[in-house]
Amino acid sequence: MPDFPIRKISTLIEEIRHDGGPSAPPRLRGAIAAIVKNPFAGRYHPDLQPAMEDLKPLGLEMTDLLIAALGGREGIDGYGKGAIVGADGEIEQAALWHVPGGYAMRERLGTSRAIVPSAMKVAGMGAGLDVPLGHINAAYVRSHFDAMTVAIPDGPRADEIVFMLAMARGGRIHSRMGGLEAWDVKGEDGLR
Repeated sequence: MPDFPIRKISTLIEEIRHDGGPSAPPRLRGAIAAIVKNPFAGRYHPDLQPAMEDLKPLGLEMTDLLIAALGGREGIDGYGKGAIVGADGEIEQAALWHVPGGYAMRERLGTSRAIVPSAMKVAGMGAGLDVPLGHINAAYVRSHFDAMTVAIPDGPRADEIVFMLAMARGGRIHSRMGGLEAWDVKGEDGLR
């Protein structure tokens, strides 16, 4: 059973009031990142999948912290996840986050049928990642196609992984690209 000791957890909340256009009702967007020791750094491991189970408590803890930082579950309708693996690791170790990060948000946010968008990479300390955001029930809601840049200045070190979750309350502040609107979502297939 691998161990992923946490070195640091960082939370970022943004209140977006306008984006060059008129003032609008504020939109909240938030991200949480946990820097953990990478037990697989430095060598190839043929079987990584069992470690996803070990990360599930971290996914739940981060989800709970981010929901609280956003003021509660009510109105959260966008989500995404990501991971940055330090230089002594490999991209596949970032994929460990798919189940623990995605399923934790689905469990805590209630009905959420759309795929949880994801991004990952291997990078050095201070690297940023554009964590993609999408609507929680319908992937085709254009107003919710977004990303939140997350960077931790002192991570990941070469033998660490930064796991990230992001959530939003509402679509882009001045969305006007048409397509499926959030209020028209049926939420039956995760697409529409």
